[in-house]
Amino acid sequence: MTSTLNKVVGPLRAPRSERLVRMLSRRRNAFLALMVLVTIALGIFGLGVFGRLCGGGWTPATSDSARADAMLREHFRSGNPDLVLLVTAPRSVDEPQAAAAGVRLTQRLGTDSRVQHLDSYWPQHEPALRSRDRRNALISLRLLGNEHEVTNAAESIGREVASGTAPLTTTVAGRAMANRALEDQSQLDLVRAELVAAPLILFVLVRIFGNVVSALLTLSVGGIAVVGTLTILRALTEFTQVSIFAVNLTTALGFALAIDYGLFIITRHREELAAGRDVEEAVLESLRTAGRAVFFSALTVMLSMAALLVFPMYFLRSLAYAGMSVAALAGLTAVLVLPVCLLAAGHRVNRRRGELSPAGKRRDSAAVERGHGFFYRTARIVMRRPLVAVSLVPLALLSMASPFQRVEFGLSDDRVLSASSPVHQATEVMRNDFDVQATAMASIVLPGLTGSPSSPELADYARQVSLAPHVLRVDTATGSYIGGILRTPPTPLSARFSGPGGDWLSVATDAEPYSAEGRELVGALRAVPSPVPALVGGDAAALVDTKAAVGDRLGEAVAIIGLVTFVLLFLFTGSVLIPIKALLVNLLSLTATFGAIVYVFQDGHLQWLVGGFLVTGTTDTLLPVLMFCLTFGVSMDYEMFLLSRIVEEHRRTGDTAAAVAVGLERTGRLFTAAALVIAIAMASMATSHLTPLKLLGVGLTLAVVVDATLVRVLLVPAIMKMAGRANWWCPVPLRNAHARLGLTEDKSQAVA
Repeated sequence: MTSTLNKVVGPLRAPRSERLVRMLSRRRNAFLALMVLVTIALGIFGLGVFGRLCGGGWTPATSDSARADAMLREHFRSGNPDLVLLVTAPRSVDEPQAAAAGVRLTQRLGTDSRVQHLDSYWPQHEPALRSRDRRNALISLRLLGNEHEVTNAAESIGREVASGTAPLTTTVAGRAMANRALEDQSQLDLVRAELVAAPLILFVLVRIFGNVVSALLTLSVGGIAVVGTLTILRALTEFTQVSIFAVNLTTALGFALAIDYGLFIITRHREELAAGRDVEEAVLESLRTAGRAVFFSALTVMLSMAALLVFPMYFLRSLAYAGMSVAALAGLTAVLVLPVCLLAAGHRVNRRRGELSPAGKRRDSAAVERGHGFFYRTARIVMRRPLVAVSLVPLALLSMASPFQRVEFGLSDDRVLSASSPVHQATEVMRNDFDVQATAMASIVLPGLTGSPSSPELADYARQVSLAPHVLRVDTATGSYIGGILRTPPTPLSARFSGPGGDWLSVATDAEPYSAEGRELVGALRAVPSPVPALVGGDAAALVDTKAAVGDRLGEAVAIIGLVTFVLLFLFTGSVLIPIKALLVNLLSLTATFGAIVYVFQDGHLQWLVGGFLVTGTTDTLLPVLMFCLTFGVSMDYEMFLLSRIVEEHRRTGDTAAAVAVGLERTGRLFTAAALVIAIAMASMATSHLTPLKLLGVGLTLAVVVDATLVRVLLVPAIMKMAGRANWWCPVPLRNAHARLGLTEDKSQAVA
């Protein structure tokens, strides 16, 4: 393990760093030209990822509900439809002219080679497929092909039936159309977010650095990381499904991390120039100090996102691929490409009033002097009475976290789309104007059981299922059952409930899928003794299975993040207490973010501030997990940057309080500026018309702001002051191990 870590971290230590910088200095023009060509080539390939992404992945593919849906599709040509046509008549769908048009439309769709199975109101006039006011009827279709083929076919059929069905009008809904709407809206949101965020970020960076060159160099790190990640995602689509949200996460996180890393390295480089070093020596020293912090920060983010791989949903897995890739590429670009850019830029990164000129004059600024700035004074004030901050800040964060106690978990559906979406509007009509049997269904698949209209075991099982709470009616091969009684004997249509793979039951229910009643229904159905192992499907079962999968693996993910953070911070600082402090503080900060998410998105408060969205009374089960891994990794950026200066000062002076004050002074302006820029990048995601992206944008913005203000400026100095010498405590075996790993900079190399 020691040799492996040395190989990984070795390039960031002198003399290897010095040899690398000097080599690149001699060949920087060729290297930069090659990077431009490679980035362009990767960008051309990476653009192919659009159109190959998927809109699902919320439920484990191996769960009972997913297996039930797969069997219904494969063996019975039934289950949740891919495409639903909401057909509207001027007055009534039963009028002769409207009914004739409905029959023609049904016959036309029935002969379409892309359609596997359809259920239509016409010509059987099934009451469940007609709205209560008789103006609307439904035609539901199962389509042939994989997910992309089904989505393309649904979109094509929707366009075809939009005309030529007079006097009827049709609007589209269903799973495939919802996925296509998600894809289209995600791409529109991506373009709009970049158009909003990019000019603002560039403006803020120019204001921070005082020149355009430094700002553009920082953005270039993000550009390379994003382009490289899109290329990786494009390659992954050849082997696995990738969520459409992976691209939005890539751009937001890529530029957020690039801004952090660029600010840290360029700021340190300018300090070294101001201290009188030449350009090459300044780059080397920046790489040895700030570059080391960037390396550990990128590694922390990457491994935090890797924790998402323990979950079996490809939604989370694909976001793990995106987060890991963009963190790794942002870190590598910052420590390999950015130093070469700084060599090429020379003194142009410092061309602003009062700073180092090309002739080599030192800037005359009190900001360079140690211990006289705002953050130094703030740290000293906090450390005079640390108990006040340690008491009040956690109290404030816990107050923000309190709404999370009433969280109600659900899954994303059409309601994540904006209210103006035709798919959302059509589904709302189905949800509100049709009987519950049309929209709130569960299914039970009995693999291997081949029943018949006279099968006693199937009839007895269906009778028991019909007695379960919230069950209105059960339809199967032996007939229809209500309240334990056979109400309708089997008909020719009942044959569709039997097939070579077994039998299935359709369960009409009055329980809203994403509710306590829905969970109670699933538990009751799974508790009914069945002749063969039963697979319960439907939206309520999918939610139960997803929550179970998250709950089963959440501890593993948290353990991975905790262990990774502890080990990396220990290697970085040589302390045992500091990593524990970082873990506890980050958890406290995260709970505050979760509480705010419930307060805004589940309860519906402050919509005027974040933009309109549909309040469903639930929080998506997977989003807090994603928020935990993502925010935990990103918040470690500030921890690494602050600790790098604190550790450096402590090794130079041995005074903990002075090291904290000077470290905060040196990095406070840096990470508050980074927080501002990251908040802009994340807030641009909050302008999305998709609720999950809006939630992530708001949550990450809040997390960054809280972390850069309450946590780093107030809570961390107070805790470290109270801990005193214990901050640097380390058992002898661990101290020896840390020394053997060689990750600690020699005191002689510290910057005075």
